[in-house]
Amino acid sequence: MNDNVQTSDKAQASDNARVRQLRIVVTADDYDAALRFYRDVLGMPEEAAFSSEDGRVTILDAGRATLELADPHHADYVDEVEVGRRVAGHIRVCFEVDDAAAKTAELAGEGATVVAEPTRTPWDSLNARLDAPAGLHITLFTELGPTTS
Repeated sequence: MNDNVQTSDKAQASDNARVRQLRIVVTADDYDAALRFYRDVLGMPEEAAFSSEDGRVTILDAGRATLELADPHHADYVDEVEVGRRVAGHIRVCFEVDDAAAKTAELAGEGATVVAEPTRTPWDSLNARLDAPAGLHITLFTELGPTTS
């Protein structure tokens, strides 16, 4: 019984130390255009919004968040596969969408610059690169699964 208490205490301590949310804060010079692009066009639901004499902020739901750490060699490789050359800075924001090709075309019509059209990657996803409002370099991706031959 003593072991169960220790295990429970360890699990609780582990839960208390766990990160609960990843939030990326982007300062947008054209707040209204960025909000429209990410909320209305990309489709990120509004979770909360606050406004005062000190400014405005909107929190958009991005679904599940992860932090992907890559060394420079791997970042070079991914850019080479997806774009053909190194283009991303040290931060690239990725969004999983249902149809990367259709969403790329839609975002391009709404102010994003397509850097690379959707490309099937060796890791079985369809990935596109765009320069988006608020100075973000983004990847849109759709998981495809293995090809059948």
